Amino acid sequence: MTSQPEKTEQYFIIDFDSTFTQVEALDELARISLKNHPHREDIYKQIEDLTNASMEGRLSFTESLQQRVKLLCANREHLKMLISHLKKKVSTSFSRNTVFFKKHQDEVLIVSGGFKEFITPVVTEYHIKKENIYANTFVFDDEGNIIGYDKENPLSQEGGKVKLLKELNLQGDIYGIGDGYSDFQLKESGMIKKFFAFTENIERKSVAEKADHITPSFDEFLYINKLPRAISYPKNRIKCLVVGNIDEEALAQMKREGYNIRHRDTIEDKYLEEAGVLFCDDHHQPTIEQLEHAGRLKVIGCFGRVTGKKLAEAAGEKGIIIFDDPKQNPRNVDFIPRRVIAFMNEGKTHMSCNFPDLQPPRVNNAHRLIHIHKNVPGILAQINEVFANHNINIVGEFLVTNSQIGYVITDVNAGYDTQVLNELKAIEYTIKFRLLY
Repeated sequence: MTSQPEKTEQYFIIDFDSTFTQVEALDELARISLKNHPHREDIYKQIEDLTNASMEGRLSFTESLQQRVKLLCANREHLKMLISHLKKKVSTSFSRNTVFFKKHQDEVLIVSGGFKEFITPVVTEYHIKKENIYANTFVFDDEGNIIGYDKENPLSQEGGKVKLLKELNLQGDIYGIGDGYSDFQLKESGMIKKFFAFTENIERKSVAEKADHITPSFDEFLYINKLPRAISYPKNRIKCLVVGNIDEEALAQMKREGYNIRHRDTIEDKYLEEAGVLFCDDHHQPTIEQLEHAGRLKVIGCFGRVTGKKLAEAAGEKGIIIFDDPKQNPRNVDFIPRRVIAFMNEGKTHMSCNFPDLQPPRVNNAHRLIHIHKNVPGILAQINEVFANHNINIVGEFLVTNSQIGYVITDVNAGYDTQVLNELKAIEYTIKFRLLY
């Protein structure tokens, strides 16, 4: 009997400030502790400059940390307020991927030049083990004021993350994800297999240009490493083409979701062919001919009225949903992006002008698949036959139709291989198929 090769261990070294959270915690602590200080703005600026200098490799981490802690004038009560604040500032793509942290809690390490006093209460809510949190610790006086930190901790020193990993002596493939120079040093030292520059919150050019991979979101990191994730395809890989007079707040919502926004003056074929989402207005709408070649396009958000029934029908035949706003009410600025996001994230079609209406509830611990097909009899039976042949249990299923198309959402609770997806795509009269999450 041939023995199976042992699986190589994997470890994930994750930074805290500006990576796991959207902010630099010491900067935020200063804004809390110095709130009533007469020179607070000057001190904020000093602390931020020191943070950036060390993150970009222009100042040693040791010197930066010493100077920042001296400027804080903080105590335990300030830390309590900071923790509450940080819990609301977890990076969007981290907060939605608790499934990864739960499954890989033994392999995820938080390694930070920040402090355990505020890191531990935040990250343990995401199934990260206390013993896998490596960070500095404050020193307090009898009144609870911060008077320093443990200078023997390697993470308080220049090159501290490298020193720590040498001490840990982890055996296996180690991947680092972070935004700062100290994270890159792990790669530079040869301690990790790959370094991913995390740019969801801030992009430090001096760090990003040295990375093995730039990851605009944690979804991207999980996707390229084929790890469990909340969404099947990273939003940063989906181009949102914007043409015409589109409100900035609408675009801000899409940016927060992580979409790759591209502004153009007109709808050119080459840009439409690359787009997954199109935002346009009354005066800039695609032609029926252009839709013929827009193979990646999933949704059109029209800030105004769609020009003609034929365009809506042509889009429907291609499996492209349209949300429009015929009344053009300025107060409805978030109507279109909310509908687009609900469709892309959950498959909801409510208020579409060319798809049948469906508002399925979100099902946890399940995979959601969307099948759009020409409205002919027997398609649902064929879909279910594929699942039955692969012993996949259906936990929820919805079918709605209009005169043109059938729209099926199926939630399944089992793992599956690519053969299942291929068979669903191959069903006759299939227009579009998508794995949602």
